[in-house]
Amino acid sequence: MRLVRHRPIVVGSMLLTFLFSANALGQSDPDDLAPVLRDEILAPSAALFQMKAYILSRVAPPPTPVSAQQWTEEAQRLRRHILQDVVFHGWPDEWVNSPPKFEDLGVIDTGLGYRLRKLRYEIVPGFQSVAILYEPEKLPSKVPAILNLNGHVGPPGKAVEYKQKRCINFARHGILALSLEWFSFGELRDEGNQHGYAAHLDLVGANGLGIFLLEMRRGLDYLYNHPSVDRNRLGVTGLSGGGWQTIFLSSLDDRVKVAVPVAGFSSLTTKVEARKYGDLGDLEQNGTDLLFDLDYTHLVAMMAPRPTLLIYNAEDDCCFRAPLVKPLIYDGAKPFFRLYGKDDALQWYENRDPGTHNYQLSNREQAYRFFSQQFGLPLIEKEIPGGQEIKSYDELLVGLPKGNLTILDLARQFARGITRSSAPSASSAKAAWAISERQKLNSVVRYKSVHLTRAWALANTKNKGVETLSYLFEMNNGLSFSGVWLRGILTPSENPVTIVLHDQGRKAAASDVSDRVNRDEEVLALDLSFFGDAWKDLEPFSYAQILDSQGDRALGMQSAQLIEIAQWLRKRSGTRKLRLESRGIRTQTIAIVAAALQPELFSELVAHDAMPSLDFLLRAPVTFEQAPELFCLDLYKHFDIDRLTAIAAPTQVKVESLARAAQR
Repeated sequence: MRLVRHRPIVVGSMLLTFLFSANALGQSDPDDLAPVLRDEILAPSAALFQMKAYILSRVAPPPTPVSAQQWTEEAQRLRRHILQDVVFHGWPDEWVNSPPKFEDLGVIDTGLGYRLRKLRYEIVPGFQSVAILYEPEKLPSKVPAILNLNGHVGPPGKAVEYKQKRCINFARHGILALSLEWFSFGELRDEGNQHGYAAHLDLVGANGLGIFLLEMRRGLDYLYNHPSVDRNRLGVTGLSGGGWQTIFLSSLDDRVKVAVPVAGFSSLTTKVEARKYGDLGDLEQNGTDLLFDLDYTHLVAMMAPRPTLLIYNAEDDCCFRAPLVKPLIYDGAKPFFRLYGKDDALQWYENRDPGTHNYQLSNREQAYRFFSQQFGLPLIEKEIPGGQEIKSYDELLVGLPKGNLTILDLARQFARGITRSSAPSASSAKAAWAISERQKLNSVVRYKSVHLTRAWALANTKNKGVETLSYLFEMNNGLSFSGVWLRGILTPSENPVTIVLHDQGRKAAASDVSDRVNRDEEVLALDLSFFGDAWKDLEPFSYAQILDSQGDRALGMQSAQLIEIAQWLRKRSGTRKLRLESRGIRTQTIAIVAAALQPELFSELVAHDAMPSLDFLLRAPVTFEQAPELFCLDLYKHFDIDRLTAIAAPTQVKVESLARAAQR
């Protein structure tokens, strides 16, 4: 009888013990974890300040003038370097060096002393653009010519009124004026020509800057080879993105004799410091590796001693405010013109009417005056009114062939031509192959190890069977990121440890974190740079493109952060079973790159909502803004998910589920 009475007591005690232990080991619920995971650890303002400070510490200082001969030689070296090593990285020589191919598609006679000629030309095989040539009716031999470049003008493209007025005035003063279309605007406004798709060219191994320089340089080729053009009087001008094109083309091509860029660029220092009053620029303005040991001050100095008028607006409501730009651009470049005894060849004009982002009457008249002076023409002081002569978009329509390529199409075309050698089958050869591939990956992502200087434990919780610690991870390069560590209160310390990454940040990872805690694991929910609430509303892609421009790679930086924290976590927990779990294509790629670079660090990588191939970025397409770190120059040219998986061995890589678009 004693046994009968005692047995329920024993069983009940065991049941209570089991229930308590199970709860203590961490029967967590996502709803309970969500408040901890979404607590702010790194304020967006602090993350932004740190990133700005990191970028500014790497801006190239203005060059130092020594002598005219020394600078001439240095400018030539810089041109070769920028063209060969940066702009045309990965581009076929036969495209870069091909002669211009223009078609004349008809003339519009105005009866006002000039005519308009419709032109279509090849940028690269299968990809054409259009232009309008404004030419005097009486075209004597050897006249000046000016290449007119578009900015971000929207649907009108080359038909925008202020550009037409400028070209009309040039033609009526005996100057040939060639007006180019520009990617994403006017007749090139196909979705696939959005400037961000230059990143897709980077991905497949052709620097996106190449297509921009080729498109505008073809126009210069046309004018240079025109039988009526005086090659010693070739000029370039444009507003905004056209101003950027002006300095970019003119500094790299000494066939340009006179340049008038309008509100088109600033020092990288100014762009970052004065972000509130400006624009960090489109992808091409911060092209990959362009600003490594270089700044826009160098490009202006490379114009010396060729005449250059810099026009900026006092209270520009788009990009570049004159007083903020002037110290590093005009003042920084002025000494180089002085070396040649050409102080007056570099001039500055600050527009105050209207003072906003414009190439309106006051700025145009400054350009007329400067060009006419430098070309030895009668001084042009005032604009000839041309409002009644403005043509509609349809009147200026040239027409592009059906099936004309876009920037995105071109990237896909490059991708189809990629071939990679297979991994050897023999184990010894495969090991050597993996080491070689790992070294190549290290170079592609520009991997640089970082070191944790301090792990700030900022908060904790301990309830409902789960304990947490919130960390701010401070690195030796001045950047910080954050994470939340969790485990069941009674979870043994020797149990596996999982790092959870989520494309939407740790606040979205509650279900994934809860699942691992309930498996009696320690978990670190981690937000690397450019992830989570620390980067909400901050356009992280804008800063990622600047890192790429300075020679860093966001993907390499994030992988280095993950590797360092993984090593810290493994040491802290005392375990060698360190897992990675990602959700989304961004964190999948970061995780697999980290595993490929340090294959002994992780036992397993499980990817959810993943992509089977980097080709997905091209097919979907994924935009640069959506996943900036993935568009790493040469990444897909040399690697794909399967190849990264192979060199990550012995790490076991599993794709648990595909992103919806990848499933389709």
